[in-house]
This record gives sequence, C-alpha cells and structure tokens, in this order.
Amino acid sequence: MQKISTLLDHIDSRHMALPVFQRGYVWTREQVRGFFNSLYRRYPVGNLLVWATPSEVAEHRGGHALPKGVVKLLLDGQQRMTSLYGVLRGRPPEFFEGNAAAFTGLHFNLATESFEFHQPRKMDGDPLWVNVTAAMEQGYQAFTHLPDESQQYSNNLAQLLGIRDIQIYDEEITESAQSIDVVVDIFNRINSGGTKLSNGDLALAKICVNWPEARETMNERLATWRNKGYNFDLDWLLRSVNTVLTGEARFRFLHGKSSLEIQGALKDAVNQINRCLNAIGGRLGLDHDRVLFGKYAFPVMARYLSGRGSGLPDAERDKLLFWYVHAAMWGRFSGSIETVINQDIDALSAEDEPLDNLIEQLRLSHGGLRIEPGHFGGFELGSRFYPVLYMLTRTGDALDWGSDGIPLKSGLLGRMNTLEVHHIFPRAQLRRVGITRRREVNALANFCFLTKDSNLEIRDRLPEDYFLEVERNHPGALESQWIPQDRNLWKIENYHEFLAARRELLANAANNLMVDLLHGDARWVGVVTQGAIPDTPDAEIPEVEVDEEAEIEAINAWVTSIELARGMVSYDVSDSETGQQKAVLDIAWPDGLQAELSQPIAVLLNESNEALAVASQSGFRCFTNRAELEKYVQTEILQEQE
Repeated sequence: MQKISTLLDHIDSRHMALPVFQRGYVWTREQVRGFFNSLYRRYPVGNLLVWATPSEVAEHRGGHALPKGVVKLLLDGQQRMTSLYGVLRGRPPEFFEGNAAAFTGLHFNLATESFEFHQPRKMDGDPLWVNVTAAMEQGYQAFTHLPDESQQYSNNLAQLLGIRDIQIYDEEITESAQSIDVVVDIFNRINSGGTKLSNGDLALAKICVNWPEARETMNERLATWRNKGYNFDLDWLLRSVNTVLTGEARFRFLHGKSSLEIQGALKDAVNQINRCLNAIGGRLGLDHDRVLFGKYAFPVMARYLSGRGSGLPDAERDKLLFWYVHAAMWGRFSGSIETVINQDIDALSAEDEPLDNLIEQLRLSHGGLRIEPGHFGGFELGSRFYPVLYMLTRTGDALDWGSDGIPLKSGLLGRMNTLEVHHIFPRAQLRRVGITRRREVNALANFCFLTKDSNLEIRDRLPEDYFLEVERNHPGALESQWIPQDRNLWKIENYHEFLAARRELLANAANNLMVDLLHGDARWVGVVTQGAIPDTPDAEIPEVEVDEEAEIEAINAWVTSIELARGMVSYDVSDSETGQQKAVLDIAWPDGLQAELSQPIAVLLNESNEALAVASQSGFRCFTNRAELEKYVQTEILQEQE
C-alpha cells in the first residue's frame, strides 16, 4: 500500500513508468470527473498492477532514461495514475500521449461538493469554486478568503486535499525474466473487461523497443495525409508496412525485423500509398476522403507496386484500379481483413498475369463483376455506390448545368468543396406530391454533381421546367449526366420511372468505364453479378417538415462554432462479416465530438427503429434531433447548466 502522493513521486523520479506496449491516454472528462468524485467520497478505486523489472531491460514509453535498479512498469492503472498526476501536478507525466484537455481545469465546489471543468462565466469570481490543481499545490493557506460562517467549507476542503493521502495497493509481477509477449498476455487477461491490445499494438510496441521514434514518425506520415484531406489510422499504415516488408497481413511476421528494415519498409509503403492516391485521384477522380472507399485495398496495392519499380504501364495501372474499384464496391475488406489481404497477396504471387489472377479471385468470391441497375438503388450519400457516381462524373464528359456549362472532370475543379450534390427532383417538390419516404427522396439516382452557383440557380425548380433551359443553353449537358431523354420522365408524377431509367444509364456508364480501365477487355464485366447490394430495412418514415440536409449542415456549423469536431455526414455502418451495408447514419462522430475524450455519437433524423438499433448495436449513442444533441453537448461535453 502506498499513498497517492508517494506514487506520484515515483513517476517524477522515473521509478514508475509506462511499458512500451501501452497505448495512449484515452479517458474522457466524464471519466476523470467521476474518478475524482469517487476519490473524494473514499469509494474503492481499484488496485494497480506493476511489472517490477531491472531498468536496463525495461522497455518503456517516453524515451527518457530510467534510474539504475528496479523500476515498476504500469500494467493496469495507467488511466487512473495519469489522471491523478495530471490534476495534482497540473501537467501530464513524461510518458504521456493523448489529449491533456481531459484533465486540465478540474474545479471543485466547496458547497455542493461537486467536480466540474472550468467554465469562466460560472466560476470566475466565485470563491466556492476552487481549482483542484491549485488547491493541491498551495494547500490551506491559499484559501483564507473562505466565508467565516461555514466550517463545512473548510471540512470539504480538507476532504479534497486528503485525496493525496489515500493509499492504493500496487500488486507486483517480480519475475524479471518475463518477456514482453508474456507480460502483454498478462495485461490482456487483467483487462479482459476493457479494450485489449491488438496484434497491431503489440507489433508496434516491439518495433518501438529498437526504434523509439517509430510511433511518432508514423503519426507524422498520417498527419501529412490528413492535411491533404485523407484520414488514415496507425493500424492501416502499419498493415501496409507489413505487406510491403513481409508479404503477409498478419502482424506477427513483423516480429524480429530490425529497425532498419522497418524504417525502409515504412518509406517504401508511404511511397507506394502516394502512388495509389495519385492514380486513384487522377485516373478515377476520387480525390478526397469522402469518396475514397476500399481503404484496406491499399496494403495489397502497395505490396504489388513495391515490386514493380517506379514506372508502370498505363494498361497495368488501370487493371489494378479496376480491381480496386470492384473490391471497394463489393465490400471485400469489410470482413476478416487479414484473411482477405493474404488471399489477395497470394493471388498476386502467380508468375503469369498476377493481376488477372487477383481479379479472377474477386470475381469468384463475389459471383460476378458486372454492375447492374439495382446497384444504384441505394440512397443517401453513404451508399457504397455514391463514390461510383462521383467517379463517373469526374472521369466522363459530365458538364455543369450553369451559365458556363464547364466540364466537371477531375483536375478542372479541384476537390469536392467546389462541387455540390444536387437533388434532380427537389425534396420539397417530392414531399409536396406525397413522396416522403427517405429512400425515395434521397435516392442515389436522384443525385448529380453541380457547381455551387448552378445548384443555387436551380434551387427547387422542377426538372420539366429547368431541364428545358439547361438543354437550350448547353446542348448535351443533360445527357452527359445520364438524364433520360424521354421528356415524360421529367414530370414529377413519373418520378419512379425516371429513377429506374437513370439507374440503367448509370449502370451502362459504369460498365463502360470498367471496360475502359481494362483497355477494351470485357471478359469480367460481361459476367452477371449475384444481384444488387441490399439496402437498409425498407421502413416507412413519416412525412416531416424539417429540411434534413440543412439541419445536418446546421449541426456541423454549430459544433464547429464551439470548437468541436465536424461530424461525418452519411456515415456507413456495414456488417463486419459480409460487407453488406446495414445502415447510413445522417451524421456521426465515431471517435467522439472530442477525439478520444468522448464516446461515439450519431444523429439520425426521422429514421426507422431498425436504423437506430443498428447504430446502437455498433456502439453509437444516438440522438434523433438537434435539440437532444445540443443538450448532450452542453451538459456532458461542456458541463454547462441548462
């Protein structure tokens, strides 16, 4: 048993450190506040588990030198000890990796005995709100200003300061010969109720033993892509490093590789990923994260490109892109990622025509590669064929419908923020005639891409009106965006027939693009697929007055105005085994409104109970309107009183 103050002294002296395989700090403010509430009320807060080992063999986080002798590496208790250190010392410990805002500015009310994070309007000037860090540093002498009439305030302050003297039992594993594998296994066992270390975490931990800067270097590479509009994660990058270096998806094959080998493979993987991004953006027009689907195809492509040198013939590049598009469309990597990647790498090991072998394997597993009209039967921007519609627009002869009728090809307009999704039949007009079901109003075949000016110019006019104007000013512009030429279909009473006809045109255009990628070889495109990707449950959704797209944008505008993360619009939730799309969430924060500081949340406007159930089962806390979200943010994120 040791006092909390003593344990913090051990962290200062570096006699207590964090093992290299531990991930960063992930507690939220709510967890920190709850933890200190338990400490204040002297509730049990659990023991610590430490690995006592000689410092010269202690593989620890932070890069600083450890003192000679035996040190203790925290196996269980990192979040609690980091929170204690951060609040009581007013700074993060040396081994810290995470967001210090989770424990910065914790305050305590001497009257209500409650903990909350700093709110200037509420707390500044009120002597009953004390900064916990300041109280721990300065003690009683800093609070001589307390009202004399209440002895209870002094008692509560004493109870708060007494947290430093709470004793916590630290159980030790003392066998110094324990390997990192054994200790990680112990760690996973005692954390069986929480989040275990993944194979990727263990692989990176072992890499960091010989190359301490590995994690930081990889995060820098990820930040570079993030600045260019692509959001990738550490596991994804490490997977590509693995395939490039070992030809395997399983991380255990990285064990035993030298730091020089890992560094070389990282450089190679980054180069090949950049080649993929350039090819996908330039040839397919998929030039930003919102339309970059099939991201786990990259480790396979990186492996292939790594062995092909710097130059790649156009036909070979396009055949690889053909495989990439189909792997993404059919959700090939939605199931067991390691198994599928290994299958694909094995297919590429064929001596003759490796890409043909790779494509044939995909055809056999999916049942065919021809795109059918039904595949464009989805709805919302989260449909897996939404990127395909964007790709057709960027790679074909699509023209804008505005005053200039400019081409919308990739490279002419830049990234997605220069184009807007346009409802061909306006939502307001569809609802006016009784078409209110979401899957109908927001059908993918009712979408096209236009410049912002054109979108604003058309507004909520009906196609039978503005189509004539577009065709008169820019002959061929409608046909360039796969609009049926039968003018009867432009009438709102024939809306469903219009959708069916446009799906036919889109499927033909997509198959033609696939043949073009194969440079005229239509053998795979000619095979009929098993059928359309199933949509989400076909539930009735009541007619509503709210403009959902405007409401979603208003939500994003509001959260960004208070310096929280912008949500992901039309977030795709898929079955991990089959790759089938299960639901599309209107707007979601899979990492929380404050990355790693709060839980995953989603807003679903006028959705079915089935969609809400899918979101909840996928770990999201769900809200059905903006008011509910704002209340959550104010009371649980910002800790403001209603």
